[in-house]
Amino acid sequence: MSTPFTRRGFFGTAAAAGAMTGLVGESMPTAAARPADAKKANVAWPIWDKGEEESLLAVLNSGKWGRTSGGKHLLDFEAAFSERMKAKHCIATSSGTTALMTTLGALNIGPGEQVIMPPYTFVATFNVITNSFALPVFVDTDPATFQIDPKKIAAAITDDTRLLLPVHIGGSPADMEAINSVAKQHGVKVIEDACQAPLAELHGKPVGTSGLAGCISFQASKNLTSGEGGAVLTNDDAFADQCFDFHMPGGRRKGADFGRGANYRLTQFQAALLSVQLVRLEQHAKTRDENAAYLTEMFKQIPGITPASLVPGCTRSAWHLYMMRYDQTQFAGLTRSRFLKELSKAGVRCSGGYSALNNSPHVKALAENPHYQRIYGADTMAKWVEANQCPVNDKLCAEAIWFSQTQLLGSRAEMEHIVEAIDGIRKRAGDLVKIG
Repeated sequence: MSTPFTRRGFFGTAAAAGAMTGLVGESMPTAAARPADAKKANVAWPIWDKGEEESLLAVLNSGKWGRTSGGKHLLDFEAAFSERMKAKHCIATSSGTTALMTTLGALNIGPGEQVIMPPYTFVATFNVITNSFALPVFVDTDPATFQIDPKKIAAAITDDTRLLLPVHIGGSPADMEAINSVAKQHGVKVIEDACQAPLAELHGKPVGTSGLAGCISFQASKNLTSGEGGAVLTNDDAFADQCFDFHMPGGRRKGADFGRGANYRLTQFQAALLSVQLVRLEQHAKTRDENAAYLTEMFKQIPGITPASLVPGCTRSAWHLYMMRYDQTQFAGLTRSRFLKELSKAGVRCSGGYSALNNSPHVKALAENPHYQRIYGADTMAKWVEANQCPVNDKLCAEAIWFSQTQLLGSRAEMEHIVEAIDGIRKRAGDLVKIG
């Protein structure tokens, strides 16, 4: 029989566990003010002050607004970010998507080739593959971690596989040790989609360079943001040159020339914003670390709520998302959609997360694309749709619950309100089901 839930006993236990894991008391990011209602985590995003204003004006008054104009802000940010991420090279781009496109372009991935990816991700991961007219191949998810299941990758590799494209979804690292092992056995390159994961770590090392390269996004919702923007991280000198030349019309370095290229450059304005945002990134990350650990400890006492596990060797998540699974059988059969509505009524912002990307109309439309049918054949594309089934991921998409990174910047009281709201729904679940 489970122990009765009481506020004093419950939060006392969680606080004690928090002290053991290095949590500090009522932590709150100094750059953000408390919401008017301290029980409802709703930190406005982005957070900025006069530092951003002054940096933007400095670029404006310099008259050097682009990469080729001779301004210093872009180079300064690339140097600072590569140092923070312990990468030898950083090439800033116009978005996380164009960072990924840059890496695939630099590898000269193209028609007739296959790229392995997870189904539990944003559609951009898929789009960067089809932008090169390569064939995306989905490998099912590990439901415990929400990450690609490395045990299933080898079976998906063929003679046409050129690249593994794992995603550090939610800001938590995929199992790169296992993924890189499979890639090495089969002679396949690895690019990390780390768009949600700045400061995430495996074995104390930031993600992004355990494969050939990693890609980061600075889109408006991201932990480090300039509204839009991205970056390629790599320790490979030659590949850094290839990425730089691909993202820059005409190139400027000595990268291998495949007759392909683009214009994916970041502006000096965005770089200036990022340099100031980078200063407070660690402070925000520590607050998210503390609140995520506190939530995870508290959720242990609520049946039916299972936070995503971290992979072996993970020493830090970026906590772009706090992800968990909802088991409606532990809530008297209350559906997830109704659970989400009740949480919203309690003032807790939440989401059901991604739908099954591999089953989306956008993905299935690829099978009817005349260019793909010409390259791969209509029969192959029809079989491709059938082969893309990921039953574990389908179940996960029906169970997932997300809280955003901005909620994790809230106070200890706000984290407790989230848990109290969920426990209250569990206690009322039977009555809610009867009401319909």
